[in-house]
Amino acid sequence: MTDRKDNPPSSPACAMHEADDAYMGFAPADELIAALDELLEAERAGARVTLETARQAGDGPLGALMQAIQHDEARWCAMLSGHLKALGATPSSRVGAFYDKAMAIAELDARTRFLNRGQGWVVRKLAALLPRVRDDRLHADLAAMLRAHEANIARADTLVARPPTT
Repeated sequence: MTDRKDNPPSSPACAMHEADDAYMGFAPADELIAALDELLEAERAGARVTLETARQAGDGPLGALMQAIQHDEARWCAMLSGHLKALGATPSSRVGAFYDKAMAIAELDARTRFLNRGQGWVVRKLAALLPRVRDDRLHADLAAMLRAHEANIARADTLVARPPTT
């Protein structure tokens, strides 16, 4: 019988864990960095929109919802920045164009509906990115971000669907 040290297995499956991310169908680092930066800029815009909308809405249900969403957006900004740094990148400091578009909408329910469209864009980006993320920790964080955005969309839809109280 031959010693395995002298004749290591030649099957490619034995070395799959060593394969390049792109070869395995995962996003290469530069693509991942670009996607995380794009999400960071969008989250930063969302955080600013929800902060200002919460201030304008005051103490009512919309103000409380915007504060909760703003807290989430800030959390995701920190998470994305941390992962970008772990990948050796400097996180973008830009605020996405979404901010100016959203803040141009004066009516708060209309702005909330627009915010939900932005949240929906993030959901679609995350859904497309997740199957291409190899790192388990990043994958888990992005999946949690996706679930939170879906929940926030549902909460906002419910709130702005109600008739206004007088």
